[in-house]
Amino acid sequence: MNFEIMKSYLPLYKDAMLLTLKIGWLGIFFSIVIGFVCALIRYNRIPLLQRVVGAYIELFRNTPLLVQLFFLYFGLPNIGISIDAQSCGVLGLALIGGAYMAETFRSGLEAIDKIQTESALSLGMNGWQIFIHIIVPQAVAVSIPAFVANIIFLLKETSVFSAISLMDLMFTAKDLIGLYYKTIECLTLLVVFYMIILIPVSILGSIVERKVRYASFGD
Repeated sequence: MNFEIMKSYLPLYKDAMLLTLKIGWLGIFFSIVIGFVCALIRYNRIPLLQRVVGAYIELFRNTPLLVQLFFLYFGLPNIGISIDAQSCGVLGLALIGGAYMAETFRSGLEAIDKIQTESALSLGMNGWQIFIHIIVPQAVAVSIPAFVANIIFLLKETSVFSAISLMDLMFTAKDLIGLYYKTIECLTLLVVFYMIILIPVSILGSIVERKVRYASFGD
């Protein structure tokens, strides 16, 4: 393994990591928004919208992100809708992430016993107060493990962005391997940079999960 070669590649990997993080976190942010709205619709069983949301979740959870990106990037221009590569990456990640986040949030909301709502109503709280002060805090505690797992999953899914010519980490590694045939060096750097992205998220998620669990249940 040639460490001098690896050192010379570091600036390229750094730029690729920054692009990966930019697209990844934008996609995750919008996936949280989409997921929360969809979870509320399903939790409250809003007629018609519930069916639409259910169809959206099943569609995007059961098709690969790569296929979705191909449809967005190569398919939509055929009907007059053109999206640049970065926007396509963010949109694709937001849509597939929103489907997973919706089920995570919904399961957290439905895990709260109905008797707590009834008890709050008997104390004179209105529906909004019950939702904000009783349901959401407990639902968050329940949802944290799956929520963090979804974030890690979505960050790893950025590896398919190279298929639409985004200069992310995977694209950079494949490009350098194709040019210089330094496979071991390039793949080692790829692993290292993904670990730099993902390990802090995993550690932070574990800390938050532990703190929330202790605060909720006194364990």
